[in-house]
Formats: sequence, structure tokens, C-alpha cells
Amino acid sequence: MGSAKDMSVDRSITVGADRGRTPRPAAEPTLNAGADFLHLDVGQAPPGGRATWLTDRLRRAIADGVIPIGSRLPATRTLAADLGVSRGVVVEAYQRLMEDGHVAGRGRAGTRVVASALTATNAVAEPAEPPGDASPARVVDPAALFPDAPGTDVFDTVRTIPAHIDLTPGVPDLAAFPRADWLRAEKAVLGRLVAADLGYGDPCGTPALRRAVAGWLARNRGITVDPAEVIITTGVSQALGLLAQVLRDDGVTTVGVEDPGSLGVRQHLDNWRLTTVPIPVDTAGVRVDELTASGVPAVMLTPAHQFPTGAVLDGERRRQLAGWTRAGGLVIEDDYDAEHRYDRPPVPALRATLPERVCYAGSVSKLLAPALRIGWLLVPRRYRDAVVAAKRNADLGNAVLPQLVLAELITSGAFERQLRLLRRRHVRRRDAMTAALARHLPEATVHGAAAGLHLTVTLDSGVVDTELAAAALARGVKVQPLSWHCLRPYRPGLVLGYAANTASAIDAGIATVAAAQHGG
Repeated sequence: MGSAKDMSVDRSITVGADRGRTPRPAAEPTLNAGADFLHLDVGQAPPGGRATWLTDRLRRAIADGVIPIGSRLPATRTLAADLGVSRGVVVEAYQRLMEDGHVAGRGRAGTRVVASALTATNAVAEPAEPPGDASPARVVDPAALFPDAPGTDVFDTVRTIPAHIDLTPGVPDLAAFPRADWLRAEKAVLGRLVAADLGYGDPCGTPALRRAVAGWLARNRGITVDPAEVIITTGVSQALGLLAQVLRDDGVTTVGVEDPGSLGVRQHLDNWRLTTVPIPVDTAGVRVDELTASGVPAVMLTPAHQFPTGAVLDGERRRQLAGWTRAGGLVIEDDYDAEHRYDRPPVPALRATLPERVCYAGSVSKLLAPALRIGWLLVPRRYRDAVVAAKRNADLGNAVLPQLVLAELITSGAFERQLRLLRRRHVRRRDAMTAALARHLPEATVHGAAAGLHLTVTLDSGVVDTELAAAALARGVKVQPLSWHCLRPYRPGLVLGYAANTASAIDAGIATVAAAQHGG
């Protein structure tokens, strides 16, 4: 087989142009699907590994620029026939490229290349360039970005710093946003919209979305709730702000938080003038004995997939927690990463069994995109009127059109299809990260269940994780130090996100972190 770099791409012909079809203009390059496409020789594919072999060849061609961005790949039937393989082999290869974010299906427009493949060689070789051509590069000392005591603006600051590979947690795969489904849903909504729908709506949210969310929670989280009880928010952050206001008015000024636990959540509660008290977390979840001993009236938990340790609150701890609530305790449940469970069905939400003792918050930020700013909140009846009033005073309610489109996505089944796609993609990327850690950083201990969008690793006690994060960023890879999320002394480590990266980028990123750790 000749080198792929020797192949010239004819940008003026379509698949099957030799059969008399009209050439497309050069502005829409389409690849010739003749038998010499990329000089592929299927005889070189290992037995039983044709789809993997074809995926690799296509990925290399995209990375090398042989298949340029904007090109349309050959139709699956045509390429399968020309290579002498089943159509399923080509479909699987295209699907893998789609899940990696390199190509996108455009309906009748075919499958087009939308992003170049990131290789380990160029992933960390040079400093990243900021967007735009006119602005000078921002010079930043990585060590200054990772202080031992991070300020309230630390996440915003680090987010704006460019890096070749971003392994920070909480970043979903934005390339997977279901644009075609969203456009179809938007068209359906606009087609039946009446003028009155464009006015001010209920501050609790549109009835359509509240019904859809109630159904989603019943099917996926085991929560039975009347749609009238669902309050639509702009996300978990707003839900916490609303609850903080209401709880303070009710005399609750102290809230327990998991330790290790989310720095962002802790800062948000502090901003609303709630005192946060650390409650230890172990492999079974929050220590309910320590919670009881603390005397706090309320606690903030991520029981489905604890951030950052990845622990799942086990059955015994759930029973203990139920006893704590019967004695008067209140749980604020952030259903963080709940649907993203890969080795078994997700555990039911605490709200499912303790409706009058749990304030429950969730959002679509990890399933669709944070930019939508849509979430939901369920509260015990005694807090409902006060929370609704706080929501009305905050913003008069979320934007109506995105709510209606999301409701259409949920009721049409597109939302669940998106979840299934993400689960398949995330489990491969999680596997890629665990393999990369075993290969490049074998001394690291990986924590947590097979779930979520991140992994947490702990390192030898002599490591200063903020210094390691700074050294990794200096080499072009962004990670988050575990110590940021700890109020009490804990082992040094890193919190690593994998959802937004391809397997090759993950491997390159972990290799770079290992080089920073070992001084290579």
C-alpha cells in the first residue's frame, strides 16, 4: 500500500463520479471512493479487526491533512463495496470517528470531516495559541494559576488559559451536542407556537418542560413527582443560590459539605453567607457518624457519584442518612453525573425515598451543554412557596424557547438517545484514561466507580499537586489539583476529566503529566 501522503484528493468529484454523476463545486470537497481511496489494502487488516484498522487509517489521513476539514467521506455502501468488506465495518469506523469528534453526519449531505485528529506528537510540542489573529499571546506564569488557597475567580481564570489538552473535570464533550436533533425540535416547537407563548411565563418554568422533566426523573432517577412541583432553574448553581436564601430565612446558617468535595460548591455557599463545615468522605460515601457529630442542620451531598472521589453512597450509609434526616436533618442533593454509570444501572436518587427531607437539583450541563443554562429543583413542601418567590425575584423565569425545545427533545426520545451515545463514548474514554495512567503513571492510585466524566488519582505523599498541575500546564496540559477540593489534610492528587478528549489526546495528556511528575 502506498503512503497516504502520496494520495491526491480530487476536490471536484463526488462518490461514484465515474458513473456519470455531476461533479460538485470545489467549495464542497468530496473524496473519490474508487478502489484506490487512500490506497487502502484491506488485506493488511488483522483478522476480526477491520473496523479498527479502517478507523485508524481514516484518523491518520485526517490528522495528516490528506482528508481536509470540510471533505465529505464516501458513502458507507460505496466504500464497503470498493474495499470488499461488509457495510457494517465502514459504519462502525465512521461511528468511532463521529464519537471522537472528527466527523459529523449531515443527513443527505453525507458524513463530513469537522475537526482534525489530535496526535500525541503535536499535542504537547508547542504552546497553545489564543483565538484570534490580532491579539498578542497572553503570557502567564502557570505557578501563579495554582495557589495553595485558590480565590473565588480561580476557575474563570484557569478556564481562559489556552492549553493543547484540557483534562480539567466537569467539561463535557461539547462536540457531541445533538445539533440536528435540536434543530428538528426547535422547528417543531416554532411550528406550533402561538403568540401568547412568547410572553412572560411561569417563573417555575413552562408546563411542557416541567412535565417532561417529571417523566425523565421517574424513568431515570426513580423519583415520582408531580410536574407542578418541578422548578426550572438556570442550573445547579442557581438552585443552590435559591436554597441558600430560603434556608437562611429559616434560620439555617451552617451547612455540612463533603471533604474532599467541590471547591466551586463550597465557594458558592460561602458567597451566600452560609458557613460550610467539612464532613469526611470515604469509599462508601459521606461519613454519617461524623455528620451526626458535627451538629449541622443540613448537608450538601453528591451521592450518585461523589465529586471528586467518585464514591457512590452505599446502602448502609443511605440507611444511616435516612435516620439522620428523621432526626431533623436536611439533605441538599446535587445529582452530579448520576446518569453516567457504565458498569451497572445508576443508583436511585436520595429524593426518591426521602421526598420531604431532600432538596434535589439537577441540570442538562453534562448531558447537553452548560451554555443552555437549564436545570431543575425539587424542594420539600414547606420550602416551595419561598423558593418560587426567590426564583421570581431572581429573573422572572428562564427563557421560554429553550425550555420548549428541551421538552420536545425529552418527549421525542432524542434526549435518551443522546445519553446512550454519551455512555458508549465516555466508557471508551474512561478506559483510555485508566490504560494511560497504568502505562505512564503506574504509581498513581485511581479512585471511584466506573461512572461520571472524571477520574481522581492520588500520588505519593511527597508530591505537591499544585506544583504538578502548574508543571503540566507549562507543557500544554491542563489538570486540576485534588488539594483544591480538600478542607482538611488529604493525600495529594489530581482530578482528571476525560469526556471532552479523544483516546489519543488522553494518552498524550497523561504522558505529559507523567513527564512533568518525573522531570522528563
